[in-house]
Amino acid sequence: MHPALSVIVFTTLSGIGFALMGLLGIGLGGDGLAFRWTAVVLAYAFAVIGLLSSVAHLKSPGRAIHAFSQWRSSWLSREGVLSILTLGVFGLWALAYLFMNRSIGSLGILAAVLAVATVYSTSMIYAQLRTVPHWATWLTPAAFLAFGVAGGLMLLATLLAVFGEDGARAVAQFALLALVIAWSVKAAWWQRTAKTTLVAAGSGTGDATGLGRIGKVRAFEPPHTSPNYLMREMAFEVGRNRARALRRVAIAAGAVLPTLLVILAVYGPVAPAAALLLALAIHLAGMLAERWLFFAEARHAVASYYGIGQSDGALASR
Repeated sequence: MHPALSVIVFTTLSGIGFALMGLLGIGLGGDGLAFRWTAVVLAYAFAVIGLLSSVAHLKSPGRAIHAFSQWRSSWLSREGVLSILTLGVFGLWALAYLFMNRSIGSLGILAAVLAVATVYSTSMIYAQLRTVPHWATWLTPAAFLAFGVAGGLMLLATLLAVFGEDGARAVAQFALLALVIAWSVKAAWWQRTAKTTLVAAGSGTGDATGLGRIGKVRAFEPPHTSPNYLMREMAFEVGRNRARALRRVAIAAGAVLPTLLVILAVYGPVAPAAALLLALAIHLAGMLAERWLFFAEARHAVASYYGIGQSDGALASR
């Protein structure tokens, strides 16, 4: 699948923003006024920038409005409805948190539940697509949720440290655990996709042409003399070397370096705020690379018609 920048930004930032809303809602915050305002503004900023990127991907405001009306059958629509509800409920909680110096537990918990449901709905936009075998697994929503929580905890720990609030090291320890869990889920996701082919999923050339019942089918000539829209968007190919290089970037920047920096912030002699801020910035870069690969390595069943992706997994043979 073609990795559009708007969707990469959307799926990366919105997960972190909604995770921070949920963490603040369940009481993992500080008492200082500067911390409270910054945390709330950043939670909204990450979530809203991500959602605006999603709307931009739809190209037309009319499509965005229409998307909200299909919540009974569309995960995209459910995500839109849930995101508005989450922003609204969290906004009510934030008013009391900012102006009354109190956390309304029921509203905070409701905002946290809605935030989880929103990120889950985002992941199901992709996990429900049986025509993209790489995505059609429970590991997809598990990875989206785990990465959202890990990023939210890292952002929260960074803010607590920057503003000198209590609990920064404790939250950073939770962030370490969340990073390990998230990347363990991603490793399992990659292991599965390495074995996933369109043929194994019942989407080979024979299935695409309807001729598989009479024997093995192979293309004699390409169906088109030049690339078309489907080949560019649904049968996007990423080179073996480029994919491997980006995977190394994703692992190094998304997992290894942030983990080392968080460990230094918690147990080392370095200033926690500086180490956590650097860890967060590097982690975001790694997550953008990971999310680019999530789209670029996926194979839509339509690729079978063009003879693409018949025997390769996500990275194994490219």
